[in-house]
Amino acid sequence: MIFYFSGTGNSLWVAKKLAELQDDRILSIPELMKEKRGPFSFTLKQGEMLGFVFPVYAWAPPKIVSEFINNLVITNMDEHYTYSVCTCGDHVGLTMNVLSANLQKSNIKLNSGFSVFMPNNYVIDYDLDSKELEHKKLEQAKQRVEDINHHLSNKTEDIFDCYSGSFPWFRTYMFNPYFNGFCLGTKKFQVKSNCISCGLCERICPTKNIHLKNKYPTWGKDCTKCMACLHRCPVRAIQYGDKTEKRGQYYNPNV
Repeated sequence: MIFYFSGTGNSLWVAKKLAELQDDRILSIPELMKEKRGPFSFTLKQGEMLGFVFPVYAWAPPKIVSEFINNLVITNMDEHYTYSVCTCGDHVGLTMNVLSANLQKSNIKLNSGFSVFMPNNYVIDYDLDSKELEHKKLEQAKQRVEDINHHLSNKTEDIFDCYSGSFPWFRTYMFNPYFNGFCLGTKKFQVKSNCISCGLCERICPTKNIHLKNKYPTWGKDCTKCMACLHRCPVRAIQYGDKTEKRGQYYNPNV
């Protein structure tokens, strides 16, 4: 059983590939949380592994992932192997430490963790990777997932193969709380006059935070900064601040 969260398709692609290789099933965390806020109770099949796949947001798991895990109940956790794969544009800080601590509160031990480099998409701060670099990362990710699958098939214990980067403690335990506390606001989202009122942004928002008002999207206060609305707008009518209009859109081309 693989629980996943994905804004621009990178983590969805990883979850699908692992499910294919492991003959496993995937469950969308946002879809589960749209129905209720918890508790979420599941029973694993005999020999089934428990997986979590998600992007790294400010060197930690996204808030929506942590909230889900805090309300997760696995009724037969004994002897089942648990792993996580996080996708990132670069380094991940101590993301797996945070995840492990959250899982322990639900009586789940994290046996292994991995990171996969994927194309950058956080256009609030950075431009997209060049097409050449994007293609290179996507190709390398295929082999990386194969390597991760090898460890999962062997149920390798206590392997945490992630690129933490410099100053990981500071980034995860100092900057991430700041990000969650002060950087998830939506006031800087803008809708240009070329909006066609298609409603795609409203439908794909993982937290149901977008609603059409007078045919134009408006944002509430429950944003994760996944930027799916901006990246998937078919006419590029959604922007954030004064920089994203000069930057590109990205959605994983393999999903």
